[in-house]
Amino acid sequence: MDAYDEGSDARHGPGAPSRPAPPEGRGAPAESAGPVPSGPEGAYPLGEPRTGVAALSLRYRIAVALALAVVAVGVCVHLGMTFLHVAPANTVTKAHGEAVDDWIYPEFEQNWKLFAPNPLQQNISIQVRAGIRGPEGTTSTTGWYDLSAEDGRAIDGNLLPSHTQQNELRRAWDFYVATHDGENRPVGLRGSLSESYLRRIMVLRLDRDDAVRAATGGAGVIERVQVRSRTSNVPPPRWSREKVSTTPSYRELPWWKVPQDEAAGGVR
Repeated sequence: MDAYDEGSDARHGPGAPSRPAPPEGRGAPAESAGPVPSGPEGAYPLGEPRTGVAALSLRYRIAVALALAVVAVGVCVHLGMTFLHVAPANTVTKAHGEAVDDWIYPEFEQNWKLFAPNPLQQNISIQVRAGIRGPEGTTSTTGWYDLSAEDGRAIDGNLLPSHTQQNELRRAWDFYVATHDGENRPVGLRGSLSESYLRRIMVLRLDRDDAVRAATGGAGVIERVQVRSRTSNVPPPRWSREKVSTTPSYRELPWWKVPQDEAAGGVR
């Protein structure tokens, strides 16, 4: 008994080797290095930063959700208005046709001529010239600027041309022609709107045109603008026996005086 006690004391003395720890999964579980985070923070490993919307504070996440909701509602409203505009007459369009037209015209008007039995067979280019008042009070008139040709050069070779370069000028002219007779007199309630829309586009385009700034020295102000269209028939293919005149025809609109608030955004 004494020998056993002595041997037991020797094994557990200060110089005895320590007993190896049991492997993981056997015996007592290993102690955690620290407290495990709870709540949303615990879904991410320690030391790994959150990214995307989750990295924002609660206030900004709510703002993002509201912005997305507003965009979604706007898209749904636009698609609904466009559908009602192109759909046959129905109970909704009869009751709210004016609201649909106010939403669509002039920027979102739909044109289905491409799918008509007789597609357009003419080249129509829109040209503009301006009356400029110089810094000393002198007035001068610029030459004609072919804005359609400028858009064509911007589109040519461009894999992703902008909607503005492709359609803005063409749709503005179609809108004007549809609301005016052959004597350039407005027909219907949208006649003045189409004139204002076309005039504003002309002033903005002239403001961005380097040639106009060079001609006026960059110090002139647009006082009036005049628009004209140049229309020529597309030549028939070589194998066709059809004979078409390719002589261009012009339609000149009267001079439009540019309001002062619009001229402020014109050539300076």
